[in-house]
Amino acid sequence: MAKLLMHLRGVSDEEADEVRTLLADHGIDVYETPPNRWGLTMGAIWLRDEEQLDTARALLDRYQAERQARVRAEYENLKRSGQADTILLRMLRNPLRSAIYLSVVVGILYFLIIPFFTLGTD
Repeated sequence: MAKLLMHLRGVSDEEADEVRTLLADHGIDVYETPPNRWGLTMGAIWLRDEEQLDTARALLDRYQAERQARVRAEYENLKRSGQADTILLRMLRNPLRSAIYLSVVVGILYFLIIPFFTLGTD
């Protein structure tokens, strides 16, 4: 019976390709369900043979630990060199969009808070 190995929601194409390659290289028989047209499901990787679950899970756990260490090291290098993407850099890159978002947030906060200030007045 088929067994779910991993959901693909929030998984980059690069990571999904690396997982597919890893499983294929180790002879793990898998198939994928595609994402739903309306975004209700994002697809998944399934094992055909439930007996391969322990092997596949061990491979996937080791891969994810290695990927986490690699990505964290890349981010630390970018941070040290001053090239890491920050909120301030994003705001400066798109000032109009940032101003629109900020004005929407301020407007929402205003309409949420103003009833409390006018509660006791007639």
